[in-house]
Amino acid sequence: MTNIADLRKSYERAELDESASHADPLQQFDQWLKEAIASKIPEPNAMTVATVASNLRPSTRVVLIKGYDERGITWFTNFESRKGQELAGNPFAALQFHWVELERVVRIEGRVEKVSAEESDAYFHSRPLDSRVGAWASPQSSVISGRGVLVANAAKYAAKFLLQPPRPPHWGGYRLQPDRWEFWQGRKSRLHDRLRYMQQPGGLWLRERLAP
Repeated sequence: MTNIADLRKSYERAELDESASHADPLQQFDQWLKEAIASKIPEPNAMTVATVASNLRPSTRVVLIKGYDERGITWFTNFESRKGQELAGNPFAALQFHWVELERVVRIEGRVEKVSAEESDAYFHSRPLDSRVGAWASPQSSVISGRGVLVANAAKYAAKFLLQPPRPPHWGGYRLQPDRWEFWQGRKSRLHDRLRYMQQPGGLWLRERLAP
């Protein structure tokens, strides 16, 4: 078997320089995300969401980004899930994008709030029918006796709502409002490039280089 301690990769695809990066981290993120999408890497929109429970235990899961602008980063989920419960008790989270093929990582931290009901409704009704039914069928993060529970629930709600399932009251969007960003570009000899953006009073951003 391969010794996992011996697995190594030399990062040599690109560099990240202060003079070539954007002063606004949202613009830098927009550029990198568009490059990831254009590169046709698998699921460039996948991001890890980290939350912390009241007992201070952290947890992570992968979700899909559904929007971003000057207000923040948006995704949709079940409010009664573990992440929803943890965000209700501690409304701060961290996000991470890892684009392996591009040797890039983006980390984002900030406060999280629910998006408006209108925004959640608009996105919910844009989803495929089976996904809308699935939002009703799955009691996310709850213990179930088997997959048959999901299949039975899906059949029940499909019959109940037919082609027009409404948005469940326990389902909707979150928006993380960033106050810290970090952009990581892999470099040769483990001398990676790391740029951190910290929000300053008045909304301006302080850009700093961190040692790898």
